[in-house]
Amino acid sequence: MKTSESVLAAGESMGFNPLNPMDYLEWMGPNWALVGVLAIIFAETGLMVGFFFPGDSLLFLTGVAASSAAPEVIGWQIPIVPLLIFAPLCAIAGAQFGHFLGARYGRKMFDKPDSKLFKREYVEKAEHYFQKFGPRKAIVLARFIPIVRTFMNPVAGVLEVPTRQFFIWNCVGAILWTDGILLAAYFFAQQIIDAIGGPDKIDKYILPFVFLIVFVSLIPVFIEMWRTRKEKKRNRQRGKHERVSA
Repeated sequence: MKTSESVLAAGESMGFNPLNPMDYLEWMGPNWALVGVLAIIFAETGLMVGFFFPGDSLLFLTGVAASSAAPEVIGWQIPIVPLLIFAPLCAIAGAQFGHFLGARYGRKMFDKPDSKLFKREYVEKAEHYFQKFGPRKAIVLARFIPIVRTFMNPVAGVLEVPTRQFFIWNCVGAILWTDGILLAAYFFAQQIIDAIGGPDKIDKYILPFVFLIVFVSLIPVFIEMWRTRKEKKRNRQRGKHERVSA
């Protein structure tokens, strides 16, 4: 049984689906929702056991729960200003903690057999993004990829990415990820509810909307990747031409 299936089965046996963001908000209630969401953001980005949290969809639903449509969707409202301030801060703090652990303990953090909560393929996928895109793009891009955003941070520490460099791109990625999704859901919540035919259907449409938001957010990254690839191709052709001329 895969890890996500194990987590899902364990949660459903208790009447709670750990992959459903609505269950988290209903379980937390109006008094603890803000603190709970912030804690989950920190755990998903800073603790290797937090990879199964539904970070993207939870951020999206939390943005809806902070909007004027919140009473229709969940029955109460979360204040938007603290969310916009503390969500990126918790994402930054979590990632920096993961980077610290990787730098402090090195590759031995990952030298353990596969289990229900750990697979070596998670680490290998994070390393693949580093090798393919380089540290800056990988750190920002990883924010929008489940599981990778959890393991990217300790891997960055293991690969000795300088703390200052990691912090700068960690901040960029954290703000784009958290506030980007929160604000999109906050401003378009009512239009989304009207389009899908009512608040009771919103949990079925969370993932498609999140995918669209993530895609739009990553357009600048894709453009930069295209420019970099084009520049490398141009340099190779120039070098080949110079060798032929010589």
